[in-house]
Amino acid sequence: MTTTKATRSIPKGHSENPPKLYSYPKYWAECFGTAPFLPMSKQEMEELGWDSCDIIIVTADAYVDHPSFGMAVVGRLLEAQGFRVGIISQPEWDSSEAFTVLGKPNLFFGITGGNMDSLINRYTADLRMRSDDAYTPNAEPGKRPDRSVIVYSQRCREAYYDTPIVIGGIEASLRRIAQYDYWSNKVRRSILVDANADILLFGNAERALAELAHQLANGKTVEELWDLRGSALIANEIPNNWTEIDSTRIDWPAKIDKIPNPYDFHNKQNVEKTTNTDSASPVKIIPLPLQRKENFDPKLSYIRLPSFNKVINDAALYAHASRVLHQEANPYNGKALVQKHGTQDVWVNPPPIPLETDEMDWVFDLPYQRKPHPSYGNARIPAYDMIKTSVNIMRGCFGGCTFCSITEHEGRIIQSRSEDSIIREIEKIRDQVPGFTGTISDLGGPTANMYKLNCKSPTIQKSCKRLSCVYPTICKHLNTDHSPTTQLYRRARSVPGVKRVAVASGLRYDLALKDPEYIQELVTHHVGGYLKIAPEHSEDKTLSKMMKPGISAYDEFKILFDKFSKQAGKEQYLIPYFIAAHPGCNAEDMMNLSLWLKQHDFKPDQVQTFYPSPMALATAMYYSEKNPLEKVRYKSEKLNVCKELDQRRLQKAFLRYHDEKNWPLLRKALKELGRSDLIGTGEKHLIPPDSSSEKRVGKKRSHKKSSRGRNRS
Repeated sequence: MTTTKATRSIPKGHSENPPKLYSYPKYWAECFGTAPFLPMSKQEMEELGWDSCDIIIVTADAYVDHPSFGMAVVGRLLEAQGFRVGIISQPEWDSSEAFTVLGKPNLFFGITGGNMDSLINRYTADLRMRSDDAYTPNAEPGKRPDRSVIVYSQRCREAYYDTPIVIGGIEASLRRIAQYDYWSNKVRRSILVDANADILLFGNAERALAELAHQLANGKTVEELWDLRGSALIANEIPNNWTEIDSTRIDWPAKIDKIPNPYDFHNKQNVEKTTNTDSASPVKIIPLPLQRKENFDPKLSYIRLPSFNKVINDAALYAHASRVLHQEANPYNGKALVQKHGTQDVWVNPPPIPLETDEMDWVFDLPYQRKPHPSYGNARIPAYDMIKTSVNIMRGCFGGCTFCSITEHEGRIIQSRSEDSIIREIEKIRDQVPGFTGTISDLGGPTANMYKLNCKSPTIQKSCKRLSCVYPTICKHLNTDHSPTTQLYRRARSVPGVKRVAVASGLRYDLALKDPEYIQELVTHHVGGYLKIAPEHSEDKTLSKMMKPGISAYDEFKILFDKFSKQAGKEQYLIPYFIAAHPGCNAEDMMNLSLWLKQHDFKPDQVQTFYPSPMALATAMYYSEKNPLEKVRYKSEKLNVCKELDQRRLQKAFLRYHDEKNWPLLRKALKELGRSDLIGTGEKHLIPPDSSSEKRVGKKRSHKKSSRGRNRS
């Protein structure tokens, strides 16, 4: 960033009252009208009468013009602002040629890794390569590079070196500061640095994107937009008149003296130099423990995180940095964060102000075709097939589960659409989606039952720093009235041509317990025999590291579920999901979970192993073996973390205790745990004793392995 200190003294972009998305004056290119599909070729551009694109979106997904696909939302949003938007979808990345097919954009390249992180898309939790890609025509694998955002950015820079590059989407969003990378088993730099991009937009970035596009169109530079909410940039200078809260360490001395201000000089000559260089006041530095004792303007302050060089060498400092980032996630009180990367600072602005209901409606009412681009012909895109008749009713999640990335990406404040907007979309699905059978496959979002649930007090919400509104208990200030959701379900079912409305999104069952009428409505009309919910574990010690409620909440929900199913004359079942190898969970915890599963006659088929996704709190636990839910200290309790493959396989085997392939491994583990009493053929036993047939199978497998070994040698 080459801006001067004087231009960076007032944070205009931090306003809590941003303009409405639909209120911007249209860019001159609005005269070209609305494109049936955003063009992916020069021929399509010519048919639209375009000589160039103002903005080109590069995405690692197939282009599906549907509001569940990020590139479509971003593209239609910018089109509605009057810009000409083109799309380069899943380009060949071995050279820059594929990135020039639409020519040079007038304003910028917008780069996204797609709806999924490219590495999670390609590799399982055991780091095995997946055989398909749901976001690619015919599920063909290998159509996107690992770390797509970085690779695409480099190729765009090669193609047009002087064109601004804007990165965003979930892959960039979760890598905005130094982050542990599970796939390389090391801490990597901010993706902003590795991608050599000009600016990163995190979260659902409609606000930042609209503002950025109009400002660039008006002649501003990216550097001049340093204070744009929901963005991160490289800062070569720190703004004047600001206060730095020094959070670069975790163990401070008992008596803390003020840190000397580096701009204060006792030498008269130096004072004159400082004064003549810039008349504005220099940065004031406050140690983290003293911030409540000092007087400063919180709107003109930022937190300095431990540098990249520190967090790669000190896992406890990494956990501390993760804790600070999550504590500053409230858009109404979160501070800017700064992290040194070599000689540069990564400056992360506060999160964007959530969209209001009318703005959410406007975004979802844009002219989506609701189907894939015609260039794919009859190719099947599995992700589209899964969501083509589903409706997203809200955004965000205040659950704060430590292993999940939704809260980090979309925020804790729920953003809901109006009932009318949702009904309009159901009618569009009925009228536009080929082969519609009358079933809405899902009416939900990140969660099924957080629609219109927000803090009762706007004042409290703006000052709150809780990581979750429902853990360790449901906050008394949280509105838990599900009646808007119940009313929405009833109205959706009454739309002509709609025979059934399913609810397939995850259900926060501890929250649903606050409104039994909602549970009755859900169970009676919207469960098709099975309802998937996620208690994740049975043991409080592990659940506390997940920020999930105790298993008793599941038991309470099941009682109501069974009761209302019986009243409706339906035979229905709960399908619970559980996670193995979560940080803080040991073999004994998994054994107890296995016993709970057997007691409830659950025999899980598909099971999950903890996947350390970037920026998640549980990932910080995995890497550091510290608990960032509490104040981090070097002497803090060391968490049990399964990093070895055999440990992860054992915990997964406990979830599938009924699979005889796992019995040898489980017998050994039970003996080591001193629980040989669980091996037997009775009801109290978990697995049967060894049998001669198993021994023969084991010997045969061992012989095959040794034979393969001899053949390789």
